[in-house]
Amino acid sequence: MKQNYFLSQPHQPFFVLAFINAIIFMFLFLLSYHGILSLEISSTLFHSFSFIYLFFTLAFLAFLFTTFPRFLSQEPIIQSTYIKILSIFLAGDITFLVGSFLSTIVYKIGMLIIFIALTLSVKVLYDIHKKSDMPNKHDTYWILIGFTSGLIAHILFLFDILNQLAIQTAIFAYLFMVGFSVAQRMIPFFSHCMYEKNKTFMRNVFIMILIHIILELLSTNLSFISDMILAIYIAKEIKRWKLPFDLNNPMLAILHISLFWIPIAFFLGSLSKLLSYFNDNYFLALDIHTLMLGFLFTVLIGFGTRVTIGHSGNSMYANKFTKFLFVFTQVVILSRIITSIVAGVGFNYMIVFDISATIWLIMFLAWAYQFFKVLIYGSRLD
Repeated sequence: MKQNYFLSQPHQPFFVLAFINAIIFMFLFLLSYHGILSLEISSTLFHSFSFIYLFFTLAFLAFLFTTFPRFLSQEPIIQSTYIKILSIFLAGDITFLVGSFLSTIVYKIGMLIIFIALTLSVKVLYDIHKKSDMPNKHDTYWILIGFTSGLIAHILFLFDILNQLAIQTAIFAYLFMVGFSVAQRMIPFFSHCMYEKNKTFMRNVFIMILIHIILELLSTNLSFISDMILAIYIAKEIKRWKLPFDLNNPMLAILHISLFWIPIAFFLGSLSKLLSYFNDNYFLALDIHTLMLGFLFTVLIGFGTRVTIGHSGNSMYANKFTKFLFVFTQVVILSRIITSIVAGVGFNYMIVFDISATIWLIMFLAWAYQFFKVLIYGSRLD
């Protein structure tokens, strides 16, 4: 084992904690959803908060603490800074988890500790952004706008007010905006696509996201209007990039696939909400899960795998097991879409729900089996 290797780069401990959380919190949510475990917090809030702030956020920071300074030609984040933030996240993580079984006060304290960790993280990113003399800071600006939305949503979660607004803001204005801001910068770059950047694109997407949130607050499922516009607008922009999609390059193909899921997610979301708005169908958050799994989960697996391999001295190559993982991500997504469709047509969805959740757990256990040895020990892959 290389001395202190595990903490030598920020992506390593952050990815490990994120993936451990994904396994633990999904397993506990599954048990609570079936009534096997009794929680002091609603199952929906437990599921939403844990995955927004203890999985996706940590995975974001794993990538951004490594690459954000490079975006802006700044020095890497020093080890003591990201270890301090990681330690606070871990303390909040444990407190929230324990409090979910003990009392409202304890899990709220956990939420507060996580909020402090997230605030410090945003400050680190903002200081890098502010210090940089780079003439073009457009992409990092929208990443920070996304994180600011995440802080606002976190406050709503913490004080248990307007939970619907908290979830919508966290999913669309935070997670999607941050993930898409990074993806629309990095994926064309990795693909060697040269095109004239539309400087108003991210602004327009954010405005439409805000309209989506407002429509949802006015009337549940009313956002089918904005979602269809988003699907068409984003699809046209991605088409303009002329990405060289090639399944023979799986390290790049998985990132392209993640982008294709965005218009698909908004399109499916629009159709399901249209049916729900007029016929009271219940599609079990099809829009959110298709966007979060189809786009965000896929792109995080793609970026996470790429960063893990590339920063460990391994060749940027997908071996057979890695290719299997990439394919399996799409199985996870399709299984969750099927669950929502089964629920939407009025059938008992619990069997397919359990299958979908189990596939999710298998996926993360398999990724951990393949890459934790690289993240923790710097091992060589076959």
